[in-house]
Amino acid sequence: MTDGPRLDLHVHSRASPDSRLALDEVVARLAYVGLKGFALTDHNSVAGHGALARLAADHPEYLFLPGVEVSAAEGHLLAYGVAAVPPVHRPMVETIEWVRAHGGEAVVAHPFRWRHGAGARVTAALPIRALETRNGHNSEIANDRAELLAAQRNLGSTGGSDAHGLRDLGRTFTEWSDPPSSVDDLLEALRRGRTVGGGVSMPLPGRAREATRTTLRFIGRGFRSV
Repeated sequence: MTDGPRLDLHVHSRASPDSRLALDEVVARLAYVGLKGFALTDHNSVAGHGALARLAADHPEYLFLPGVEVSAAEGHLLAYGVAAVPPVHRPMVETIEWVRAHGGEAVVAHPFRWRHGAGARVTAALPIRALETRNGHNSEIANDRAELLAAQRNLGSTGGSDAHGLRDLGRTFTEWSDPPSSVDDLLEALRRGRTVGGGVSMPLPGRAREATRTTLRFIGRGFRSV
């Protein structure tokens, strides 16, 4: 852990089909949970980027990183600093290359989650510079496995709450040893592996609630995955 600023690098808004979180609600809670900003990572959507840019203009005291959680063939990938959605359901290697070609940086999301996680075999071979090692919806075992893999590969680590509702914001977070002052600083730190994931994993009762919520919304979407 470091003494640097904390940002939540995995937040969903109403632009995600499984979230009802409004961006102004997120901003109003940042100081309360000790955050200096967040990354907007809606599922296969950048529809919230315009609103995020307006928030950045209105709140210069915070940092807001535009991103997207893209559904790749082997699992979910967090793409930061891109203005468009990468092609979905493509191999992760191809998606990572697309993200970098468009000026962004890619981080594997919740790699050891039983749904939408890439898993050890795939993640161990990916050309990545950082790994989400602290996901706020994961079990401690899953997060510990991600931390171990990041250490074995000498990768940077990130943390994000995976918040779809306000109660989860900031449960897990990313810290910087050198305080970033811009989105470019955030991206450069990710590229150089100079970030550290922190926070607490979700206890079993919370994961049970999330599983129920996820299942009900999956049914509500006509059994379409995100």
